Amino acid sequence: MTDWMIAAGYSISGAMLIMMLIGIAFSAFMPALDRWNRKYFLTFFSILLMYAVVLSVDMIIYTNPDIAATQRVFIIIEYLFFSVLMPMPMPFLLHCCGESQKSNVLLRTVITLWGIFCIMLCVSQFTDIFYYTASDNQYVRAPLFPLMIAPLSLIMIINTVSLFRRRKKLSKKVFTALLVYLLPTAILVILYMFAAVDTVVSFWMALCAITMFSLILTDNMEQYMQQREITNQRAGIMVLQMRPHFIYNTMMGIYYLCKLDPDKAQQVTLDFTTYLRRNFAAIASEKTVPFKDELEHTRAYLAVEQAQLEDRLFVSFETPHTMFRVPPLTLQPLVENAVKHGMNPDGDPLNISVRTRQTKGGSEIIVEDDGSGFNSADDKEPHLALNNIRQRLEMMCNGKLEISQREGGGTSVKVTIPASDK
Repeated sequence: MTDWMIAAGYSISGAMLIMMLIGIAFSAFMPALDRWNRKYFLTFFSILLMYAVVLSVDMIIYTNPDIAATQRVFIIIEYLFFSVLMPMPMPFLLHCCGESQKSNVLLRTVITLWGIFCIMLCVSQFTDIFYYTASDNQYVRAPLFPLMIAPLSLIMIINTVSLFRRRKKLSKKVFTALLVYLLPTAILVILYMFAAVDTVVSFWMALCAITMFSLILTDNMEQYMQQREITNQRAGIMVLQMRPHFIYNTMMGIYYLCKLDPDKAQQVTLDFTTYLRRNFAAIASEKTVPFKDELEHTRAYLAVEQAQLEDRLFVSFETPHTMFRVPPLTLQPLVENAVKHGMNPDGDPLNISVRTRQTKGGSEIIVEDDGSGFNSADDKEPHLALNNIRQRLEMMCNGKLEISQREGGGTSVKVTIPASDK
């Protein structure tokens, strides 16, 4: 190997290392990526990084005949990391298309082909039919080398054909991103069966991977910003729809209390001020807030409601666990929703319970009422409010919101916050 080829090999390995570190950093910290994509790309770039490290070490061994005994070991490690990258696009493609991976024939096929390659790679350690290392530490291809690489070529062909067959299920950017990675890589792997283009294949795979990730990240960022804008708009609409009626009733209640019960009017004014202050702070906040703040906000709201409803509304709190964070305007709208849609003017008083508990997976908030509940066919407003909270939970802390019928009548709403987002 000439000096310029050795220098080029070191340069390419160094460039790959830098690109993969950038990919890992962006995968770990970009907020636009959801949990599945984040884990996928962290795994993908970590494998590419290890592959680049092995290539760099292999370059050192290749140019030093004194340590030729280790050459064969690093070749098998290099091929192993290289081969793992071949079936990886298939799970991503299936995920983007919304297809199950558990019993997918295509995924099983590519894994089977990868297993066949691994078997031949193991066989290559005991025979020279695929490749061997010469006495001067030079890597030499044997006549059956194309047979060993054939399963990897088939995997890339299957990946590429599957992409074209599913192109209508993908956004333009995701299709382009996968095409940029799969098509050139498939061509180079097929070429690699017959020509010694190891370094070119490695660098091109890294370059295509970064390009693919950039396009997918851009697509995810656009969707993230659109969802965030929509969520903010819905939150604003919900607040505007809720405030005039509630504020009007509260002010009129304070007006009459000033004459009938000045002390109570003073307390309601203080509670109403606390409620408004917390509400304005929550609307302005773009980050999660301590649950204690949401609890104080909710208590202030309920104090105002109970001053008007008197013996028609009873609320119990069982909240020993408060050391976690939630999106602003999470608990208070849930309780307000229960009051607004659970209260029956001609029925029994409304009882609401607010509970929190710590679980192995994180934290839970449960809001239950024994009211009349609501039906989506009759009234879409509570569902819009709850969907708004659900979207903000998913976007800001990977949380979940579940609605169910309460045993004995009424509604139960459970909010789950993952432990990592406390």
